[in-house]
Amino acid sequence: MTVASASKSASAATPAVRVLNLAGIDYSLHSFEHDPATRRYGSEAADKLGVGSDQVFKTLMIQVDGAPVTALVPVSGQLDLKALASARSAKKAQLAGVAETERRTGYPVGGVSPFGQRHAVPVVIDRTVLEHASVFVSAGRRGLEIEIRPEDLVMLTNAQVAKIAALD
Repeated sequence: MTVASASKSASAATPAVRVLNLAGIDYSLHSFEHDPATRRYGSEAADKLGVGSDQVFKTLMIQVDGAPVTALVPVSGQLDLKALASARSAKKAQLAGVAETERRTGYPVGGVSPFGQRHAVPVVIDRTVLEHASVFVSAGRRGLEIEIRPEDLVMLTNAQVAKIAALD
């Protein structure tokens, strides 16, 4: 990976990209032509970037005992809501609605990034993130992905790492 320069990412300067540039973190941006008919955004990213679906992480907005939490799980699996609630020492977790997710994060569903969200909330990432040299997360819009080292993703989001995915 190389550091994306400001000029390289100027046309793609989402809040997520600006956060990474300000932090001086080593990352790469990858873009692809998003098919508007696609609703499985993470799988589309893995397919079009030619990487495993276990290496691309989807960013989900969850209500955990009524409080917002960002959860990242590989697109090869599903979020285990009970495991997330347990990891947060909570009783109940449920997926936030589309309108709430977009309002809270400032990103469109399918382009939600763990970086540069409108409102900072706790982040929990599935432990499989640590099995990879690099992982992909949305850069803040459909068709734009950030490739980053897992340790940098965890550090920059101040994430808790826990088993929260039910893998396919």
